[in-house]
Amino acid sequence: MKIPHTEYPRPQLKRDSYLNLNGEWFLGHVKQGESLEYQHKIIVPFSPESKASGLGNLILKPNEVLFYKREFEISSEFLKDITFLHFGAVDYSCICYINGVEVGYHQGGFLPFFFNVSKAIKIGKNEIRLTVTDPTDTGTQSRGKQKLKRGGIWYTPQSGIWQTVWLESVSEDYIQNIKITPNIETKSVDLEINSDTDVITIQILDGNEVIAESSKKTCTVPIPNMILWSPENPKLYDIRIKTKNDEVTSYFGMRKFSIGYDGKFKRLYLNNKPYFHNGLLDQGYWSEGLLTPPDDESMINEIRLMKEMGFNTLRKHIKVEPLRWYYHCDRLGMLVWQDFVCGGGPYETWKVAYLPFIGWKTDDTKHRFLNRTDEKGKKEFIEEMNQTVNLLYNTVSLSVWVLFNEGWGQFDSVILTKKLKNLDSTRTIDSVSGWYDQGKNSSELKSLHLYYQKLKVPKKEDRVIVLSEFGGYSLKTEGHVYDDKKLFGYKILPNKETLHYEYKKLIENELIPLIPKGLSASIYTQVSDVEEEINGIVTYDRKVVKFDIPFMQELNSKLKYD
Repeated sequence: MKIPHTEYPRPQLKRDSYLNLNGEWFLGHVKQGESLEYQHKIIVPFSPESKASGLGNLILKPNEVLFYKREFEISSEFLKDITFLHFGAVDYSCICYINGVEVGYHQGGFLPFFFNVSKAIKIGKNEIRLTVTDPTDTGTQSRGKQKLKRGGIWYTPQSGIWQTVWLESVSEDYIQNIKITPNIETKSVDLEINSDTDVITIQILDGNEVIAESSKKTCTVPIPNMILWSPENPKLYDIRIKTKNDEVTSYFGMRKFSIGYDGKFKRLYLNNKPYFHNGLLDQGYWSEGLLTPPDDESMINEIRLMKEMGFNTLRKHIKVEPLRWYYHCDRLGMLVWQDFVCGGGPYETWKVAYLPFIGWKTDDTKHRFLNRTDEKGKKEFIEEMNQTVNLLYNTVSLSVWVLFNEGWGQFDSVILTKKLKNLDSTRTIDSVSGWYDQGKNSSELKSLHLYYQKLKVPKKEDRVIVLSEFGGYSLKTEGHVYDDKKLFGYKILPNKETLHYEYKKLIENELIPLIPKGLSASIYTQVSDVEEEINGIVTYDRKVVKFDIPFMQELNSKLKYD
């Protein structure tokens, strides 16, 4: 059997020590309180609800438990002072055992975590077991668009392991973390190296050439003959960091995201120049793997296709991807708007979908209206916000943080925007994408979602204006739909010719004229079909591209500043 996702999963902190634990595991699926039985074999890192797992449609209910188990071998050459067991993501709550010893507990379905297993691991044969529960949409935890009763804009829930499982073993003086902050004004990069030793060597490389060095854990390193990173020229520099017994590699790009004034309007700036963000909403769902991409090459091909069509931005919608996805955006040159994963109480359509259309406003510090009275869930969201920023801070392509989307689980956005800005002052913040805007004291952007109305921008607005969702033009592609009878789209069209005609009319007659009126970004819905949603540029199985590439290239070439 071919092991899936064998690539090193953490490109910005890479070392030689790596043992991949993906592949075939045993799986038990029982109601809580029932005796354990391993009824299945599953392909990790695909969740049991996915076809790629070898199971498919094994839905974990809130009163049920998943039990994972597998054996693996450890050689004496692999083991050093400290051994860590890493999980890219497990949805939602898990307890882990190595050789019968509990090594850790974790909650949170979208972020990586690790356990120190040094005392439990041994040379030779080892056993790992994992116990998983997931309330899905019956809880208040961050869960995105998963729902037990899926349909429309709500998708098949997934649970358990859904990103790579792996081991590394390190010396006591290992490099724990790197924080990288480029500064194009001073033509230098700020580095903060977290390690328990002060004996350290840092080298900056351009290709194979060492262009700068330092021996301090906190330092500012000049970059000679600096080349700026942009989607048009995604220039990356490599970093090599050594202690006496450890060595890691990383990378960075010299770029700056900011807001500037072009003489008429505030705009999104890249490298101190106005830069129009022309992008797509990207749900990150796959027909075979749900939240898990089928393989590394599929992620690469999709980013390349969107870039070839002329888009320069992907808005990663209510999901945190495997770290390799961000690496590919960095090296291929694709800007990223990163949503935080939403949660909270029940989604009520009349509050979140209907009232905004008649201009209803609400104060999001009054938590009851948007079903955010749960103190535990709010605290968990804030902690996950901190973790997400720490995880993705070094991502070269990440330009915008999206705090809340269309009121889902929204609360205290003014306060949280300030917290987020303190965590990361190098990115722009879209506090409330869509509606329930809390005014100029909150978001740096005036963020609009327009589907059923003619595209327009407010006339008197002193913030950056972005169209963070629009379009959703839909085409049913025979033989490539999730459900032949149930279809969802904002404007369903009968054939490819009509789709092209209507899309071109939307872009040329409605979108492009808004740029000289202050529009700084547009995010079209969306990259791919997702289950019943058929408004993708490509089909759910990624086998059909609905738009001709030259057609898209021509239209996208017009989406820029004069």
